[in-house]
Amino acid sequence: MTQIPVLTVVGPTASGKTRLAVALAQRYHGEVVSADSMQLYRGMPIGTAQPTSEEMQGVPHHLIGILDPSASCSVADYVAMAGPCIAEIHARGHVPVIAGGTGLYVDSLLSGRKFEPGGRNDALRAELRREASEKGEKVLWERLAAMDPEIAAKLHPHNLGRIIRAIEVCETAGMTMSEMQRRSELAPSPYHAFKIGIRFAERETLYKRINARVDAMMEAGLLDEAKALLSHSNFEEMTASQAIGYKELAGYMRKEQTLEEAIDTIKRSTRRYAKRQLTWLNRAKDIFWIDADEKEFGLIYEQAIAAIDNSKTLCYNESMY
Repeated sequence: MTQIPVLTVVGPTASGKTRLAVALAQRYHGEVVSADSMQLYRGMPIGTAQPTSEEMQGVPHHLIGILDPSASCSVADYVAMAGPCIAEIHARGHVPVIAGGTGLYVDSLLSGRKFEPGGRNDALRAELRREASEKGEKVLWERLAAMDPEIAAKLHPHNLGRIIRAIEVCETAGMTMSEMQRRSELAPSPYHAFKIGIRFAERETLYKRINARVDAMMEAGLLDEAKALLSHSNFEEMTASQAIGYKELAGYMRKEQTLEEAIDTIKRSTRRYAKRQLTWLNRAKDIFWIDADEKEFGLIYEQAIAAIDNSKTLCYNESMY
């Protein structure tokens, strides 16, 4: 089987993945494929940091703003969408550049794993979300731990979306998610991927970037965007409601917090999320890491293209570009 060459840019939120992915796509005649679980949703461009037209710089982007906020998207759903998208980009003679911080999406896509179908039960999902809202997210995690301790051990107690999905599989598919994963066929990967990761030796550097991004989101109109999303009667049942920013601002609109407190909570939640992203990504042994810290973007870019060219992933020929 001939593998499709792909570039992958991973890293925590606010690390500069999009800028690097766009620059690499420009150099290698590429198109960007998002691997962000929340950028899939429409009507949430600010809170999910979807790249603007200016940031895209004319580079085609895929799997951004394509789903209704009420829709759910499992890992299997994402892989089913991303696979054909990558194949079409390759067929056009372009290079797929996968960019995102949802490590599970990236790993599952590149692994070649064939997913067995899992059951879906919207009523159960709504019931579980109500229970989490009333009793706390940890109650659901403890329930999952009793049903499928192997999967529960891999999930953070506040990763509500994944916890609900794992319980749903147990309830509707007649097997645990860990058993389903063991049954899933691991086929040879259809991709020859070169992975670039952006990280920061000084965690405080990343945290400053996160805080600045949240401030910029608020200035760009995140509060109005959140109000529009929260106007849906079934907001609490939406998968998209779990995106950081909206649930915190919902607390402000319910007068549970001041706006300043809500913004601080968003920053804190985002920093925690970035830490979880890095924990996941640090497990990988095949990522070429770039320590960004105080480096100018030009240095990060030059380091990335040198690594790509040395890898021969794209059979790079200067005359081609």
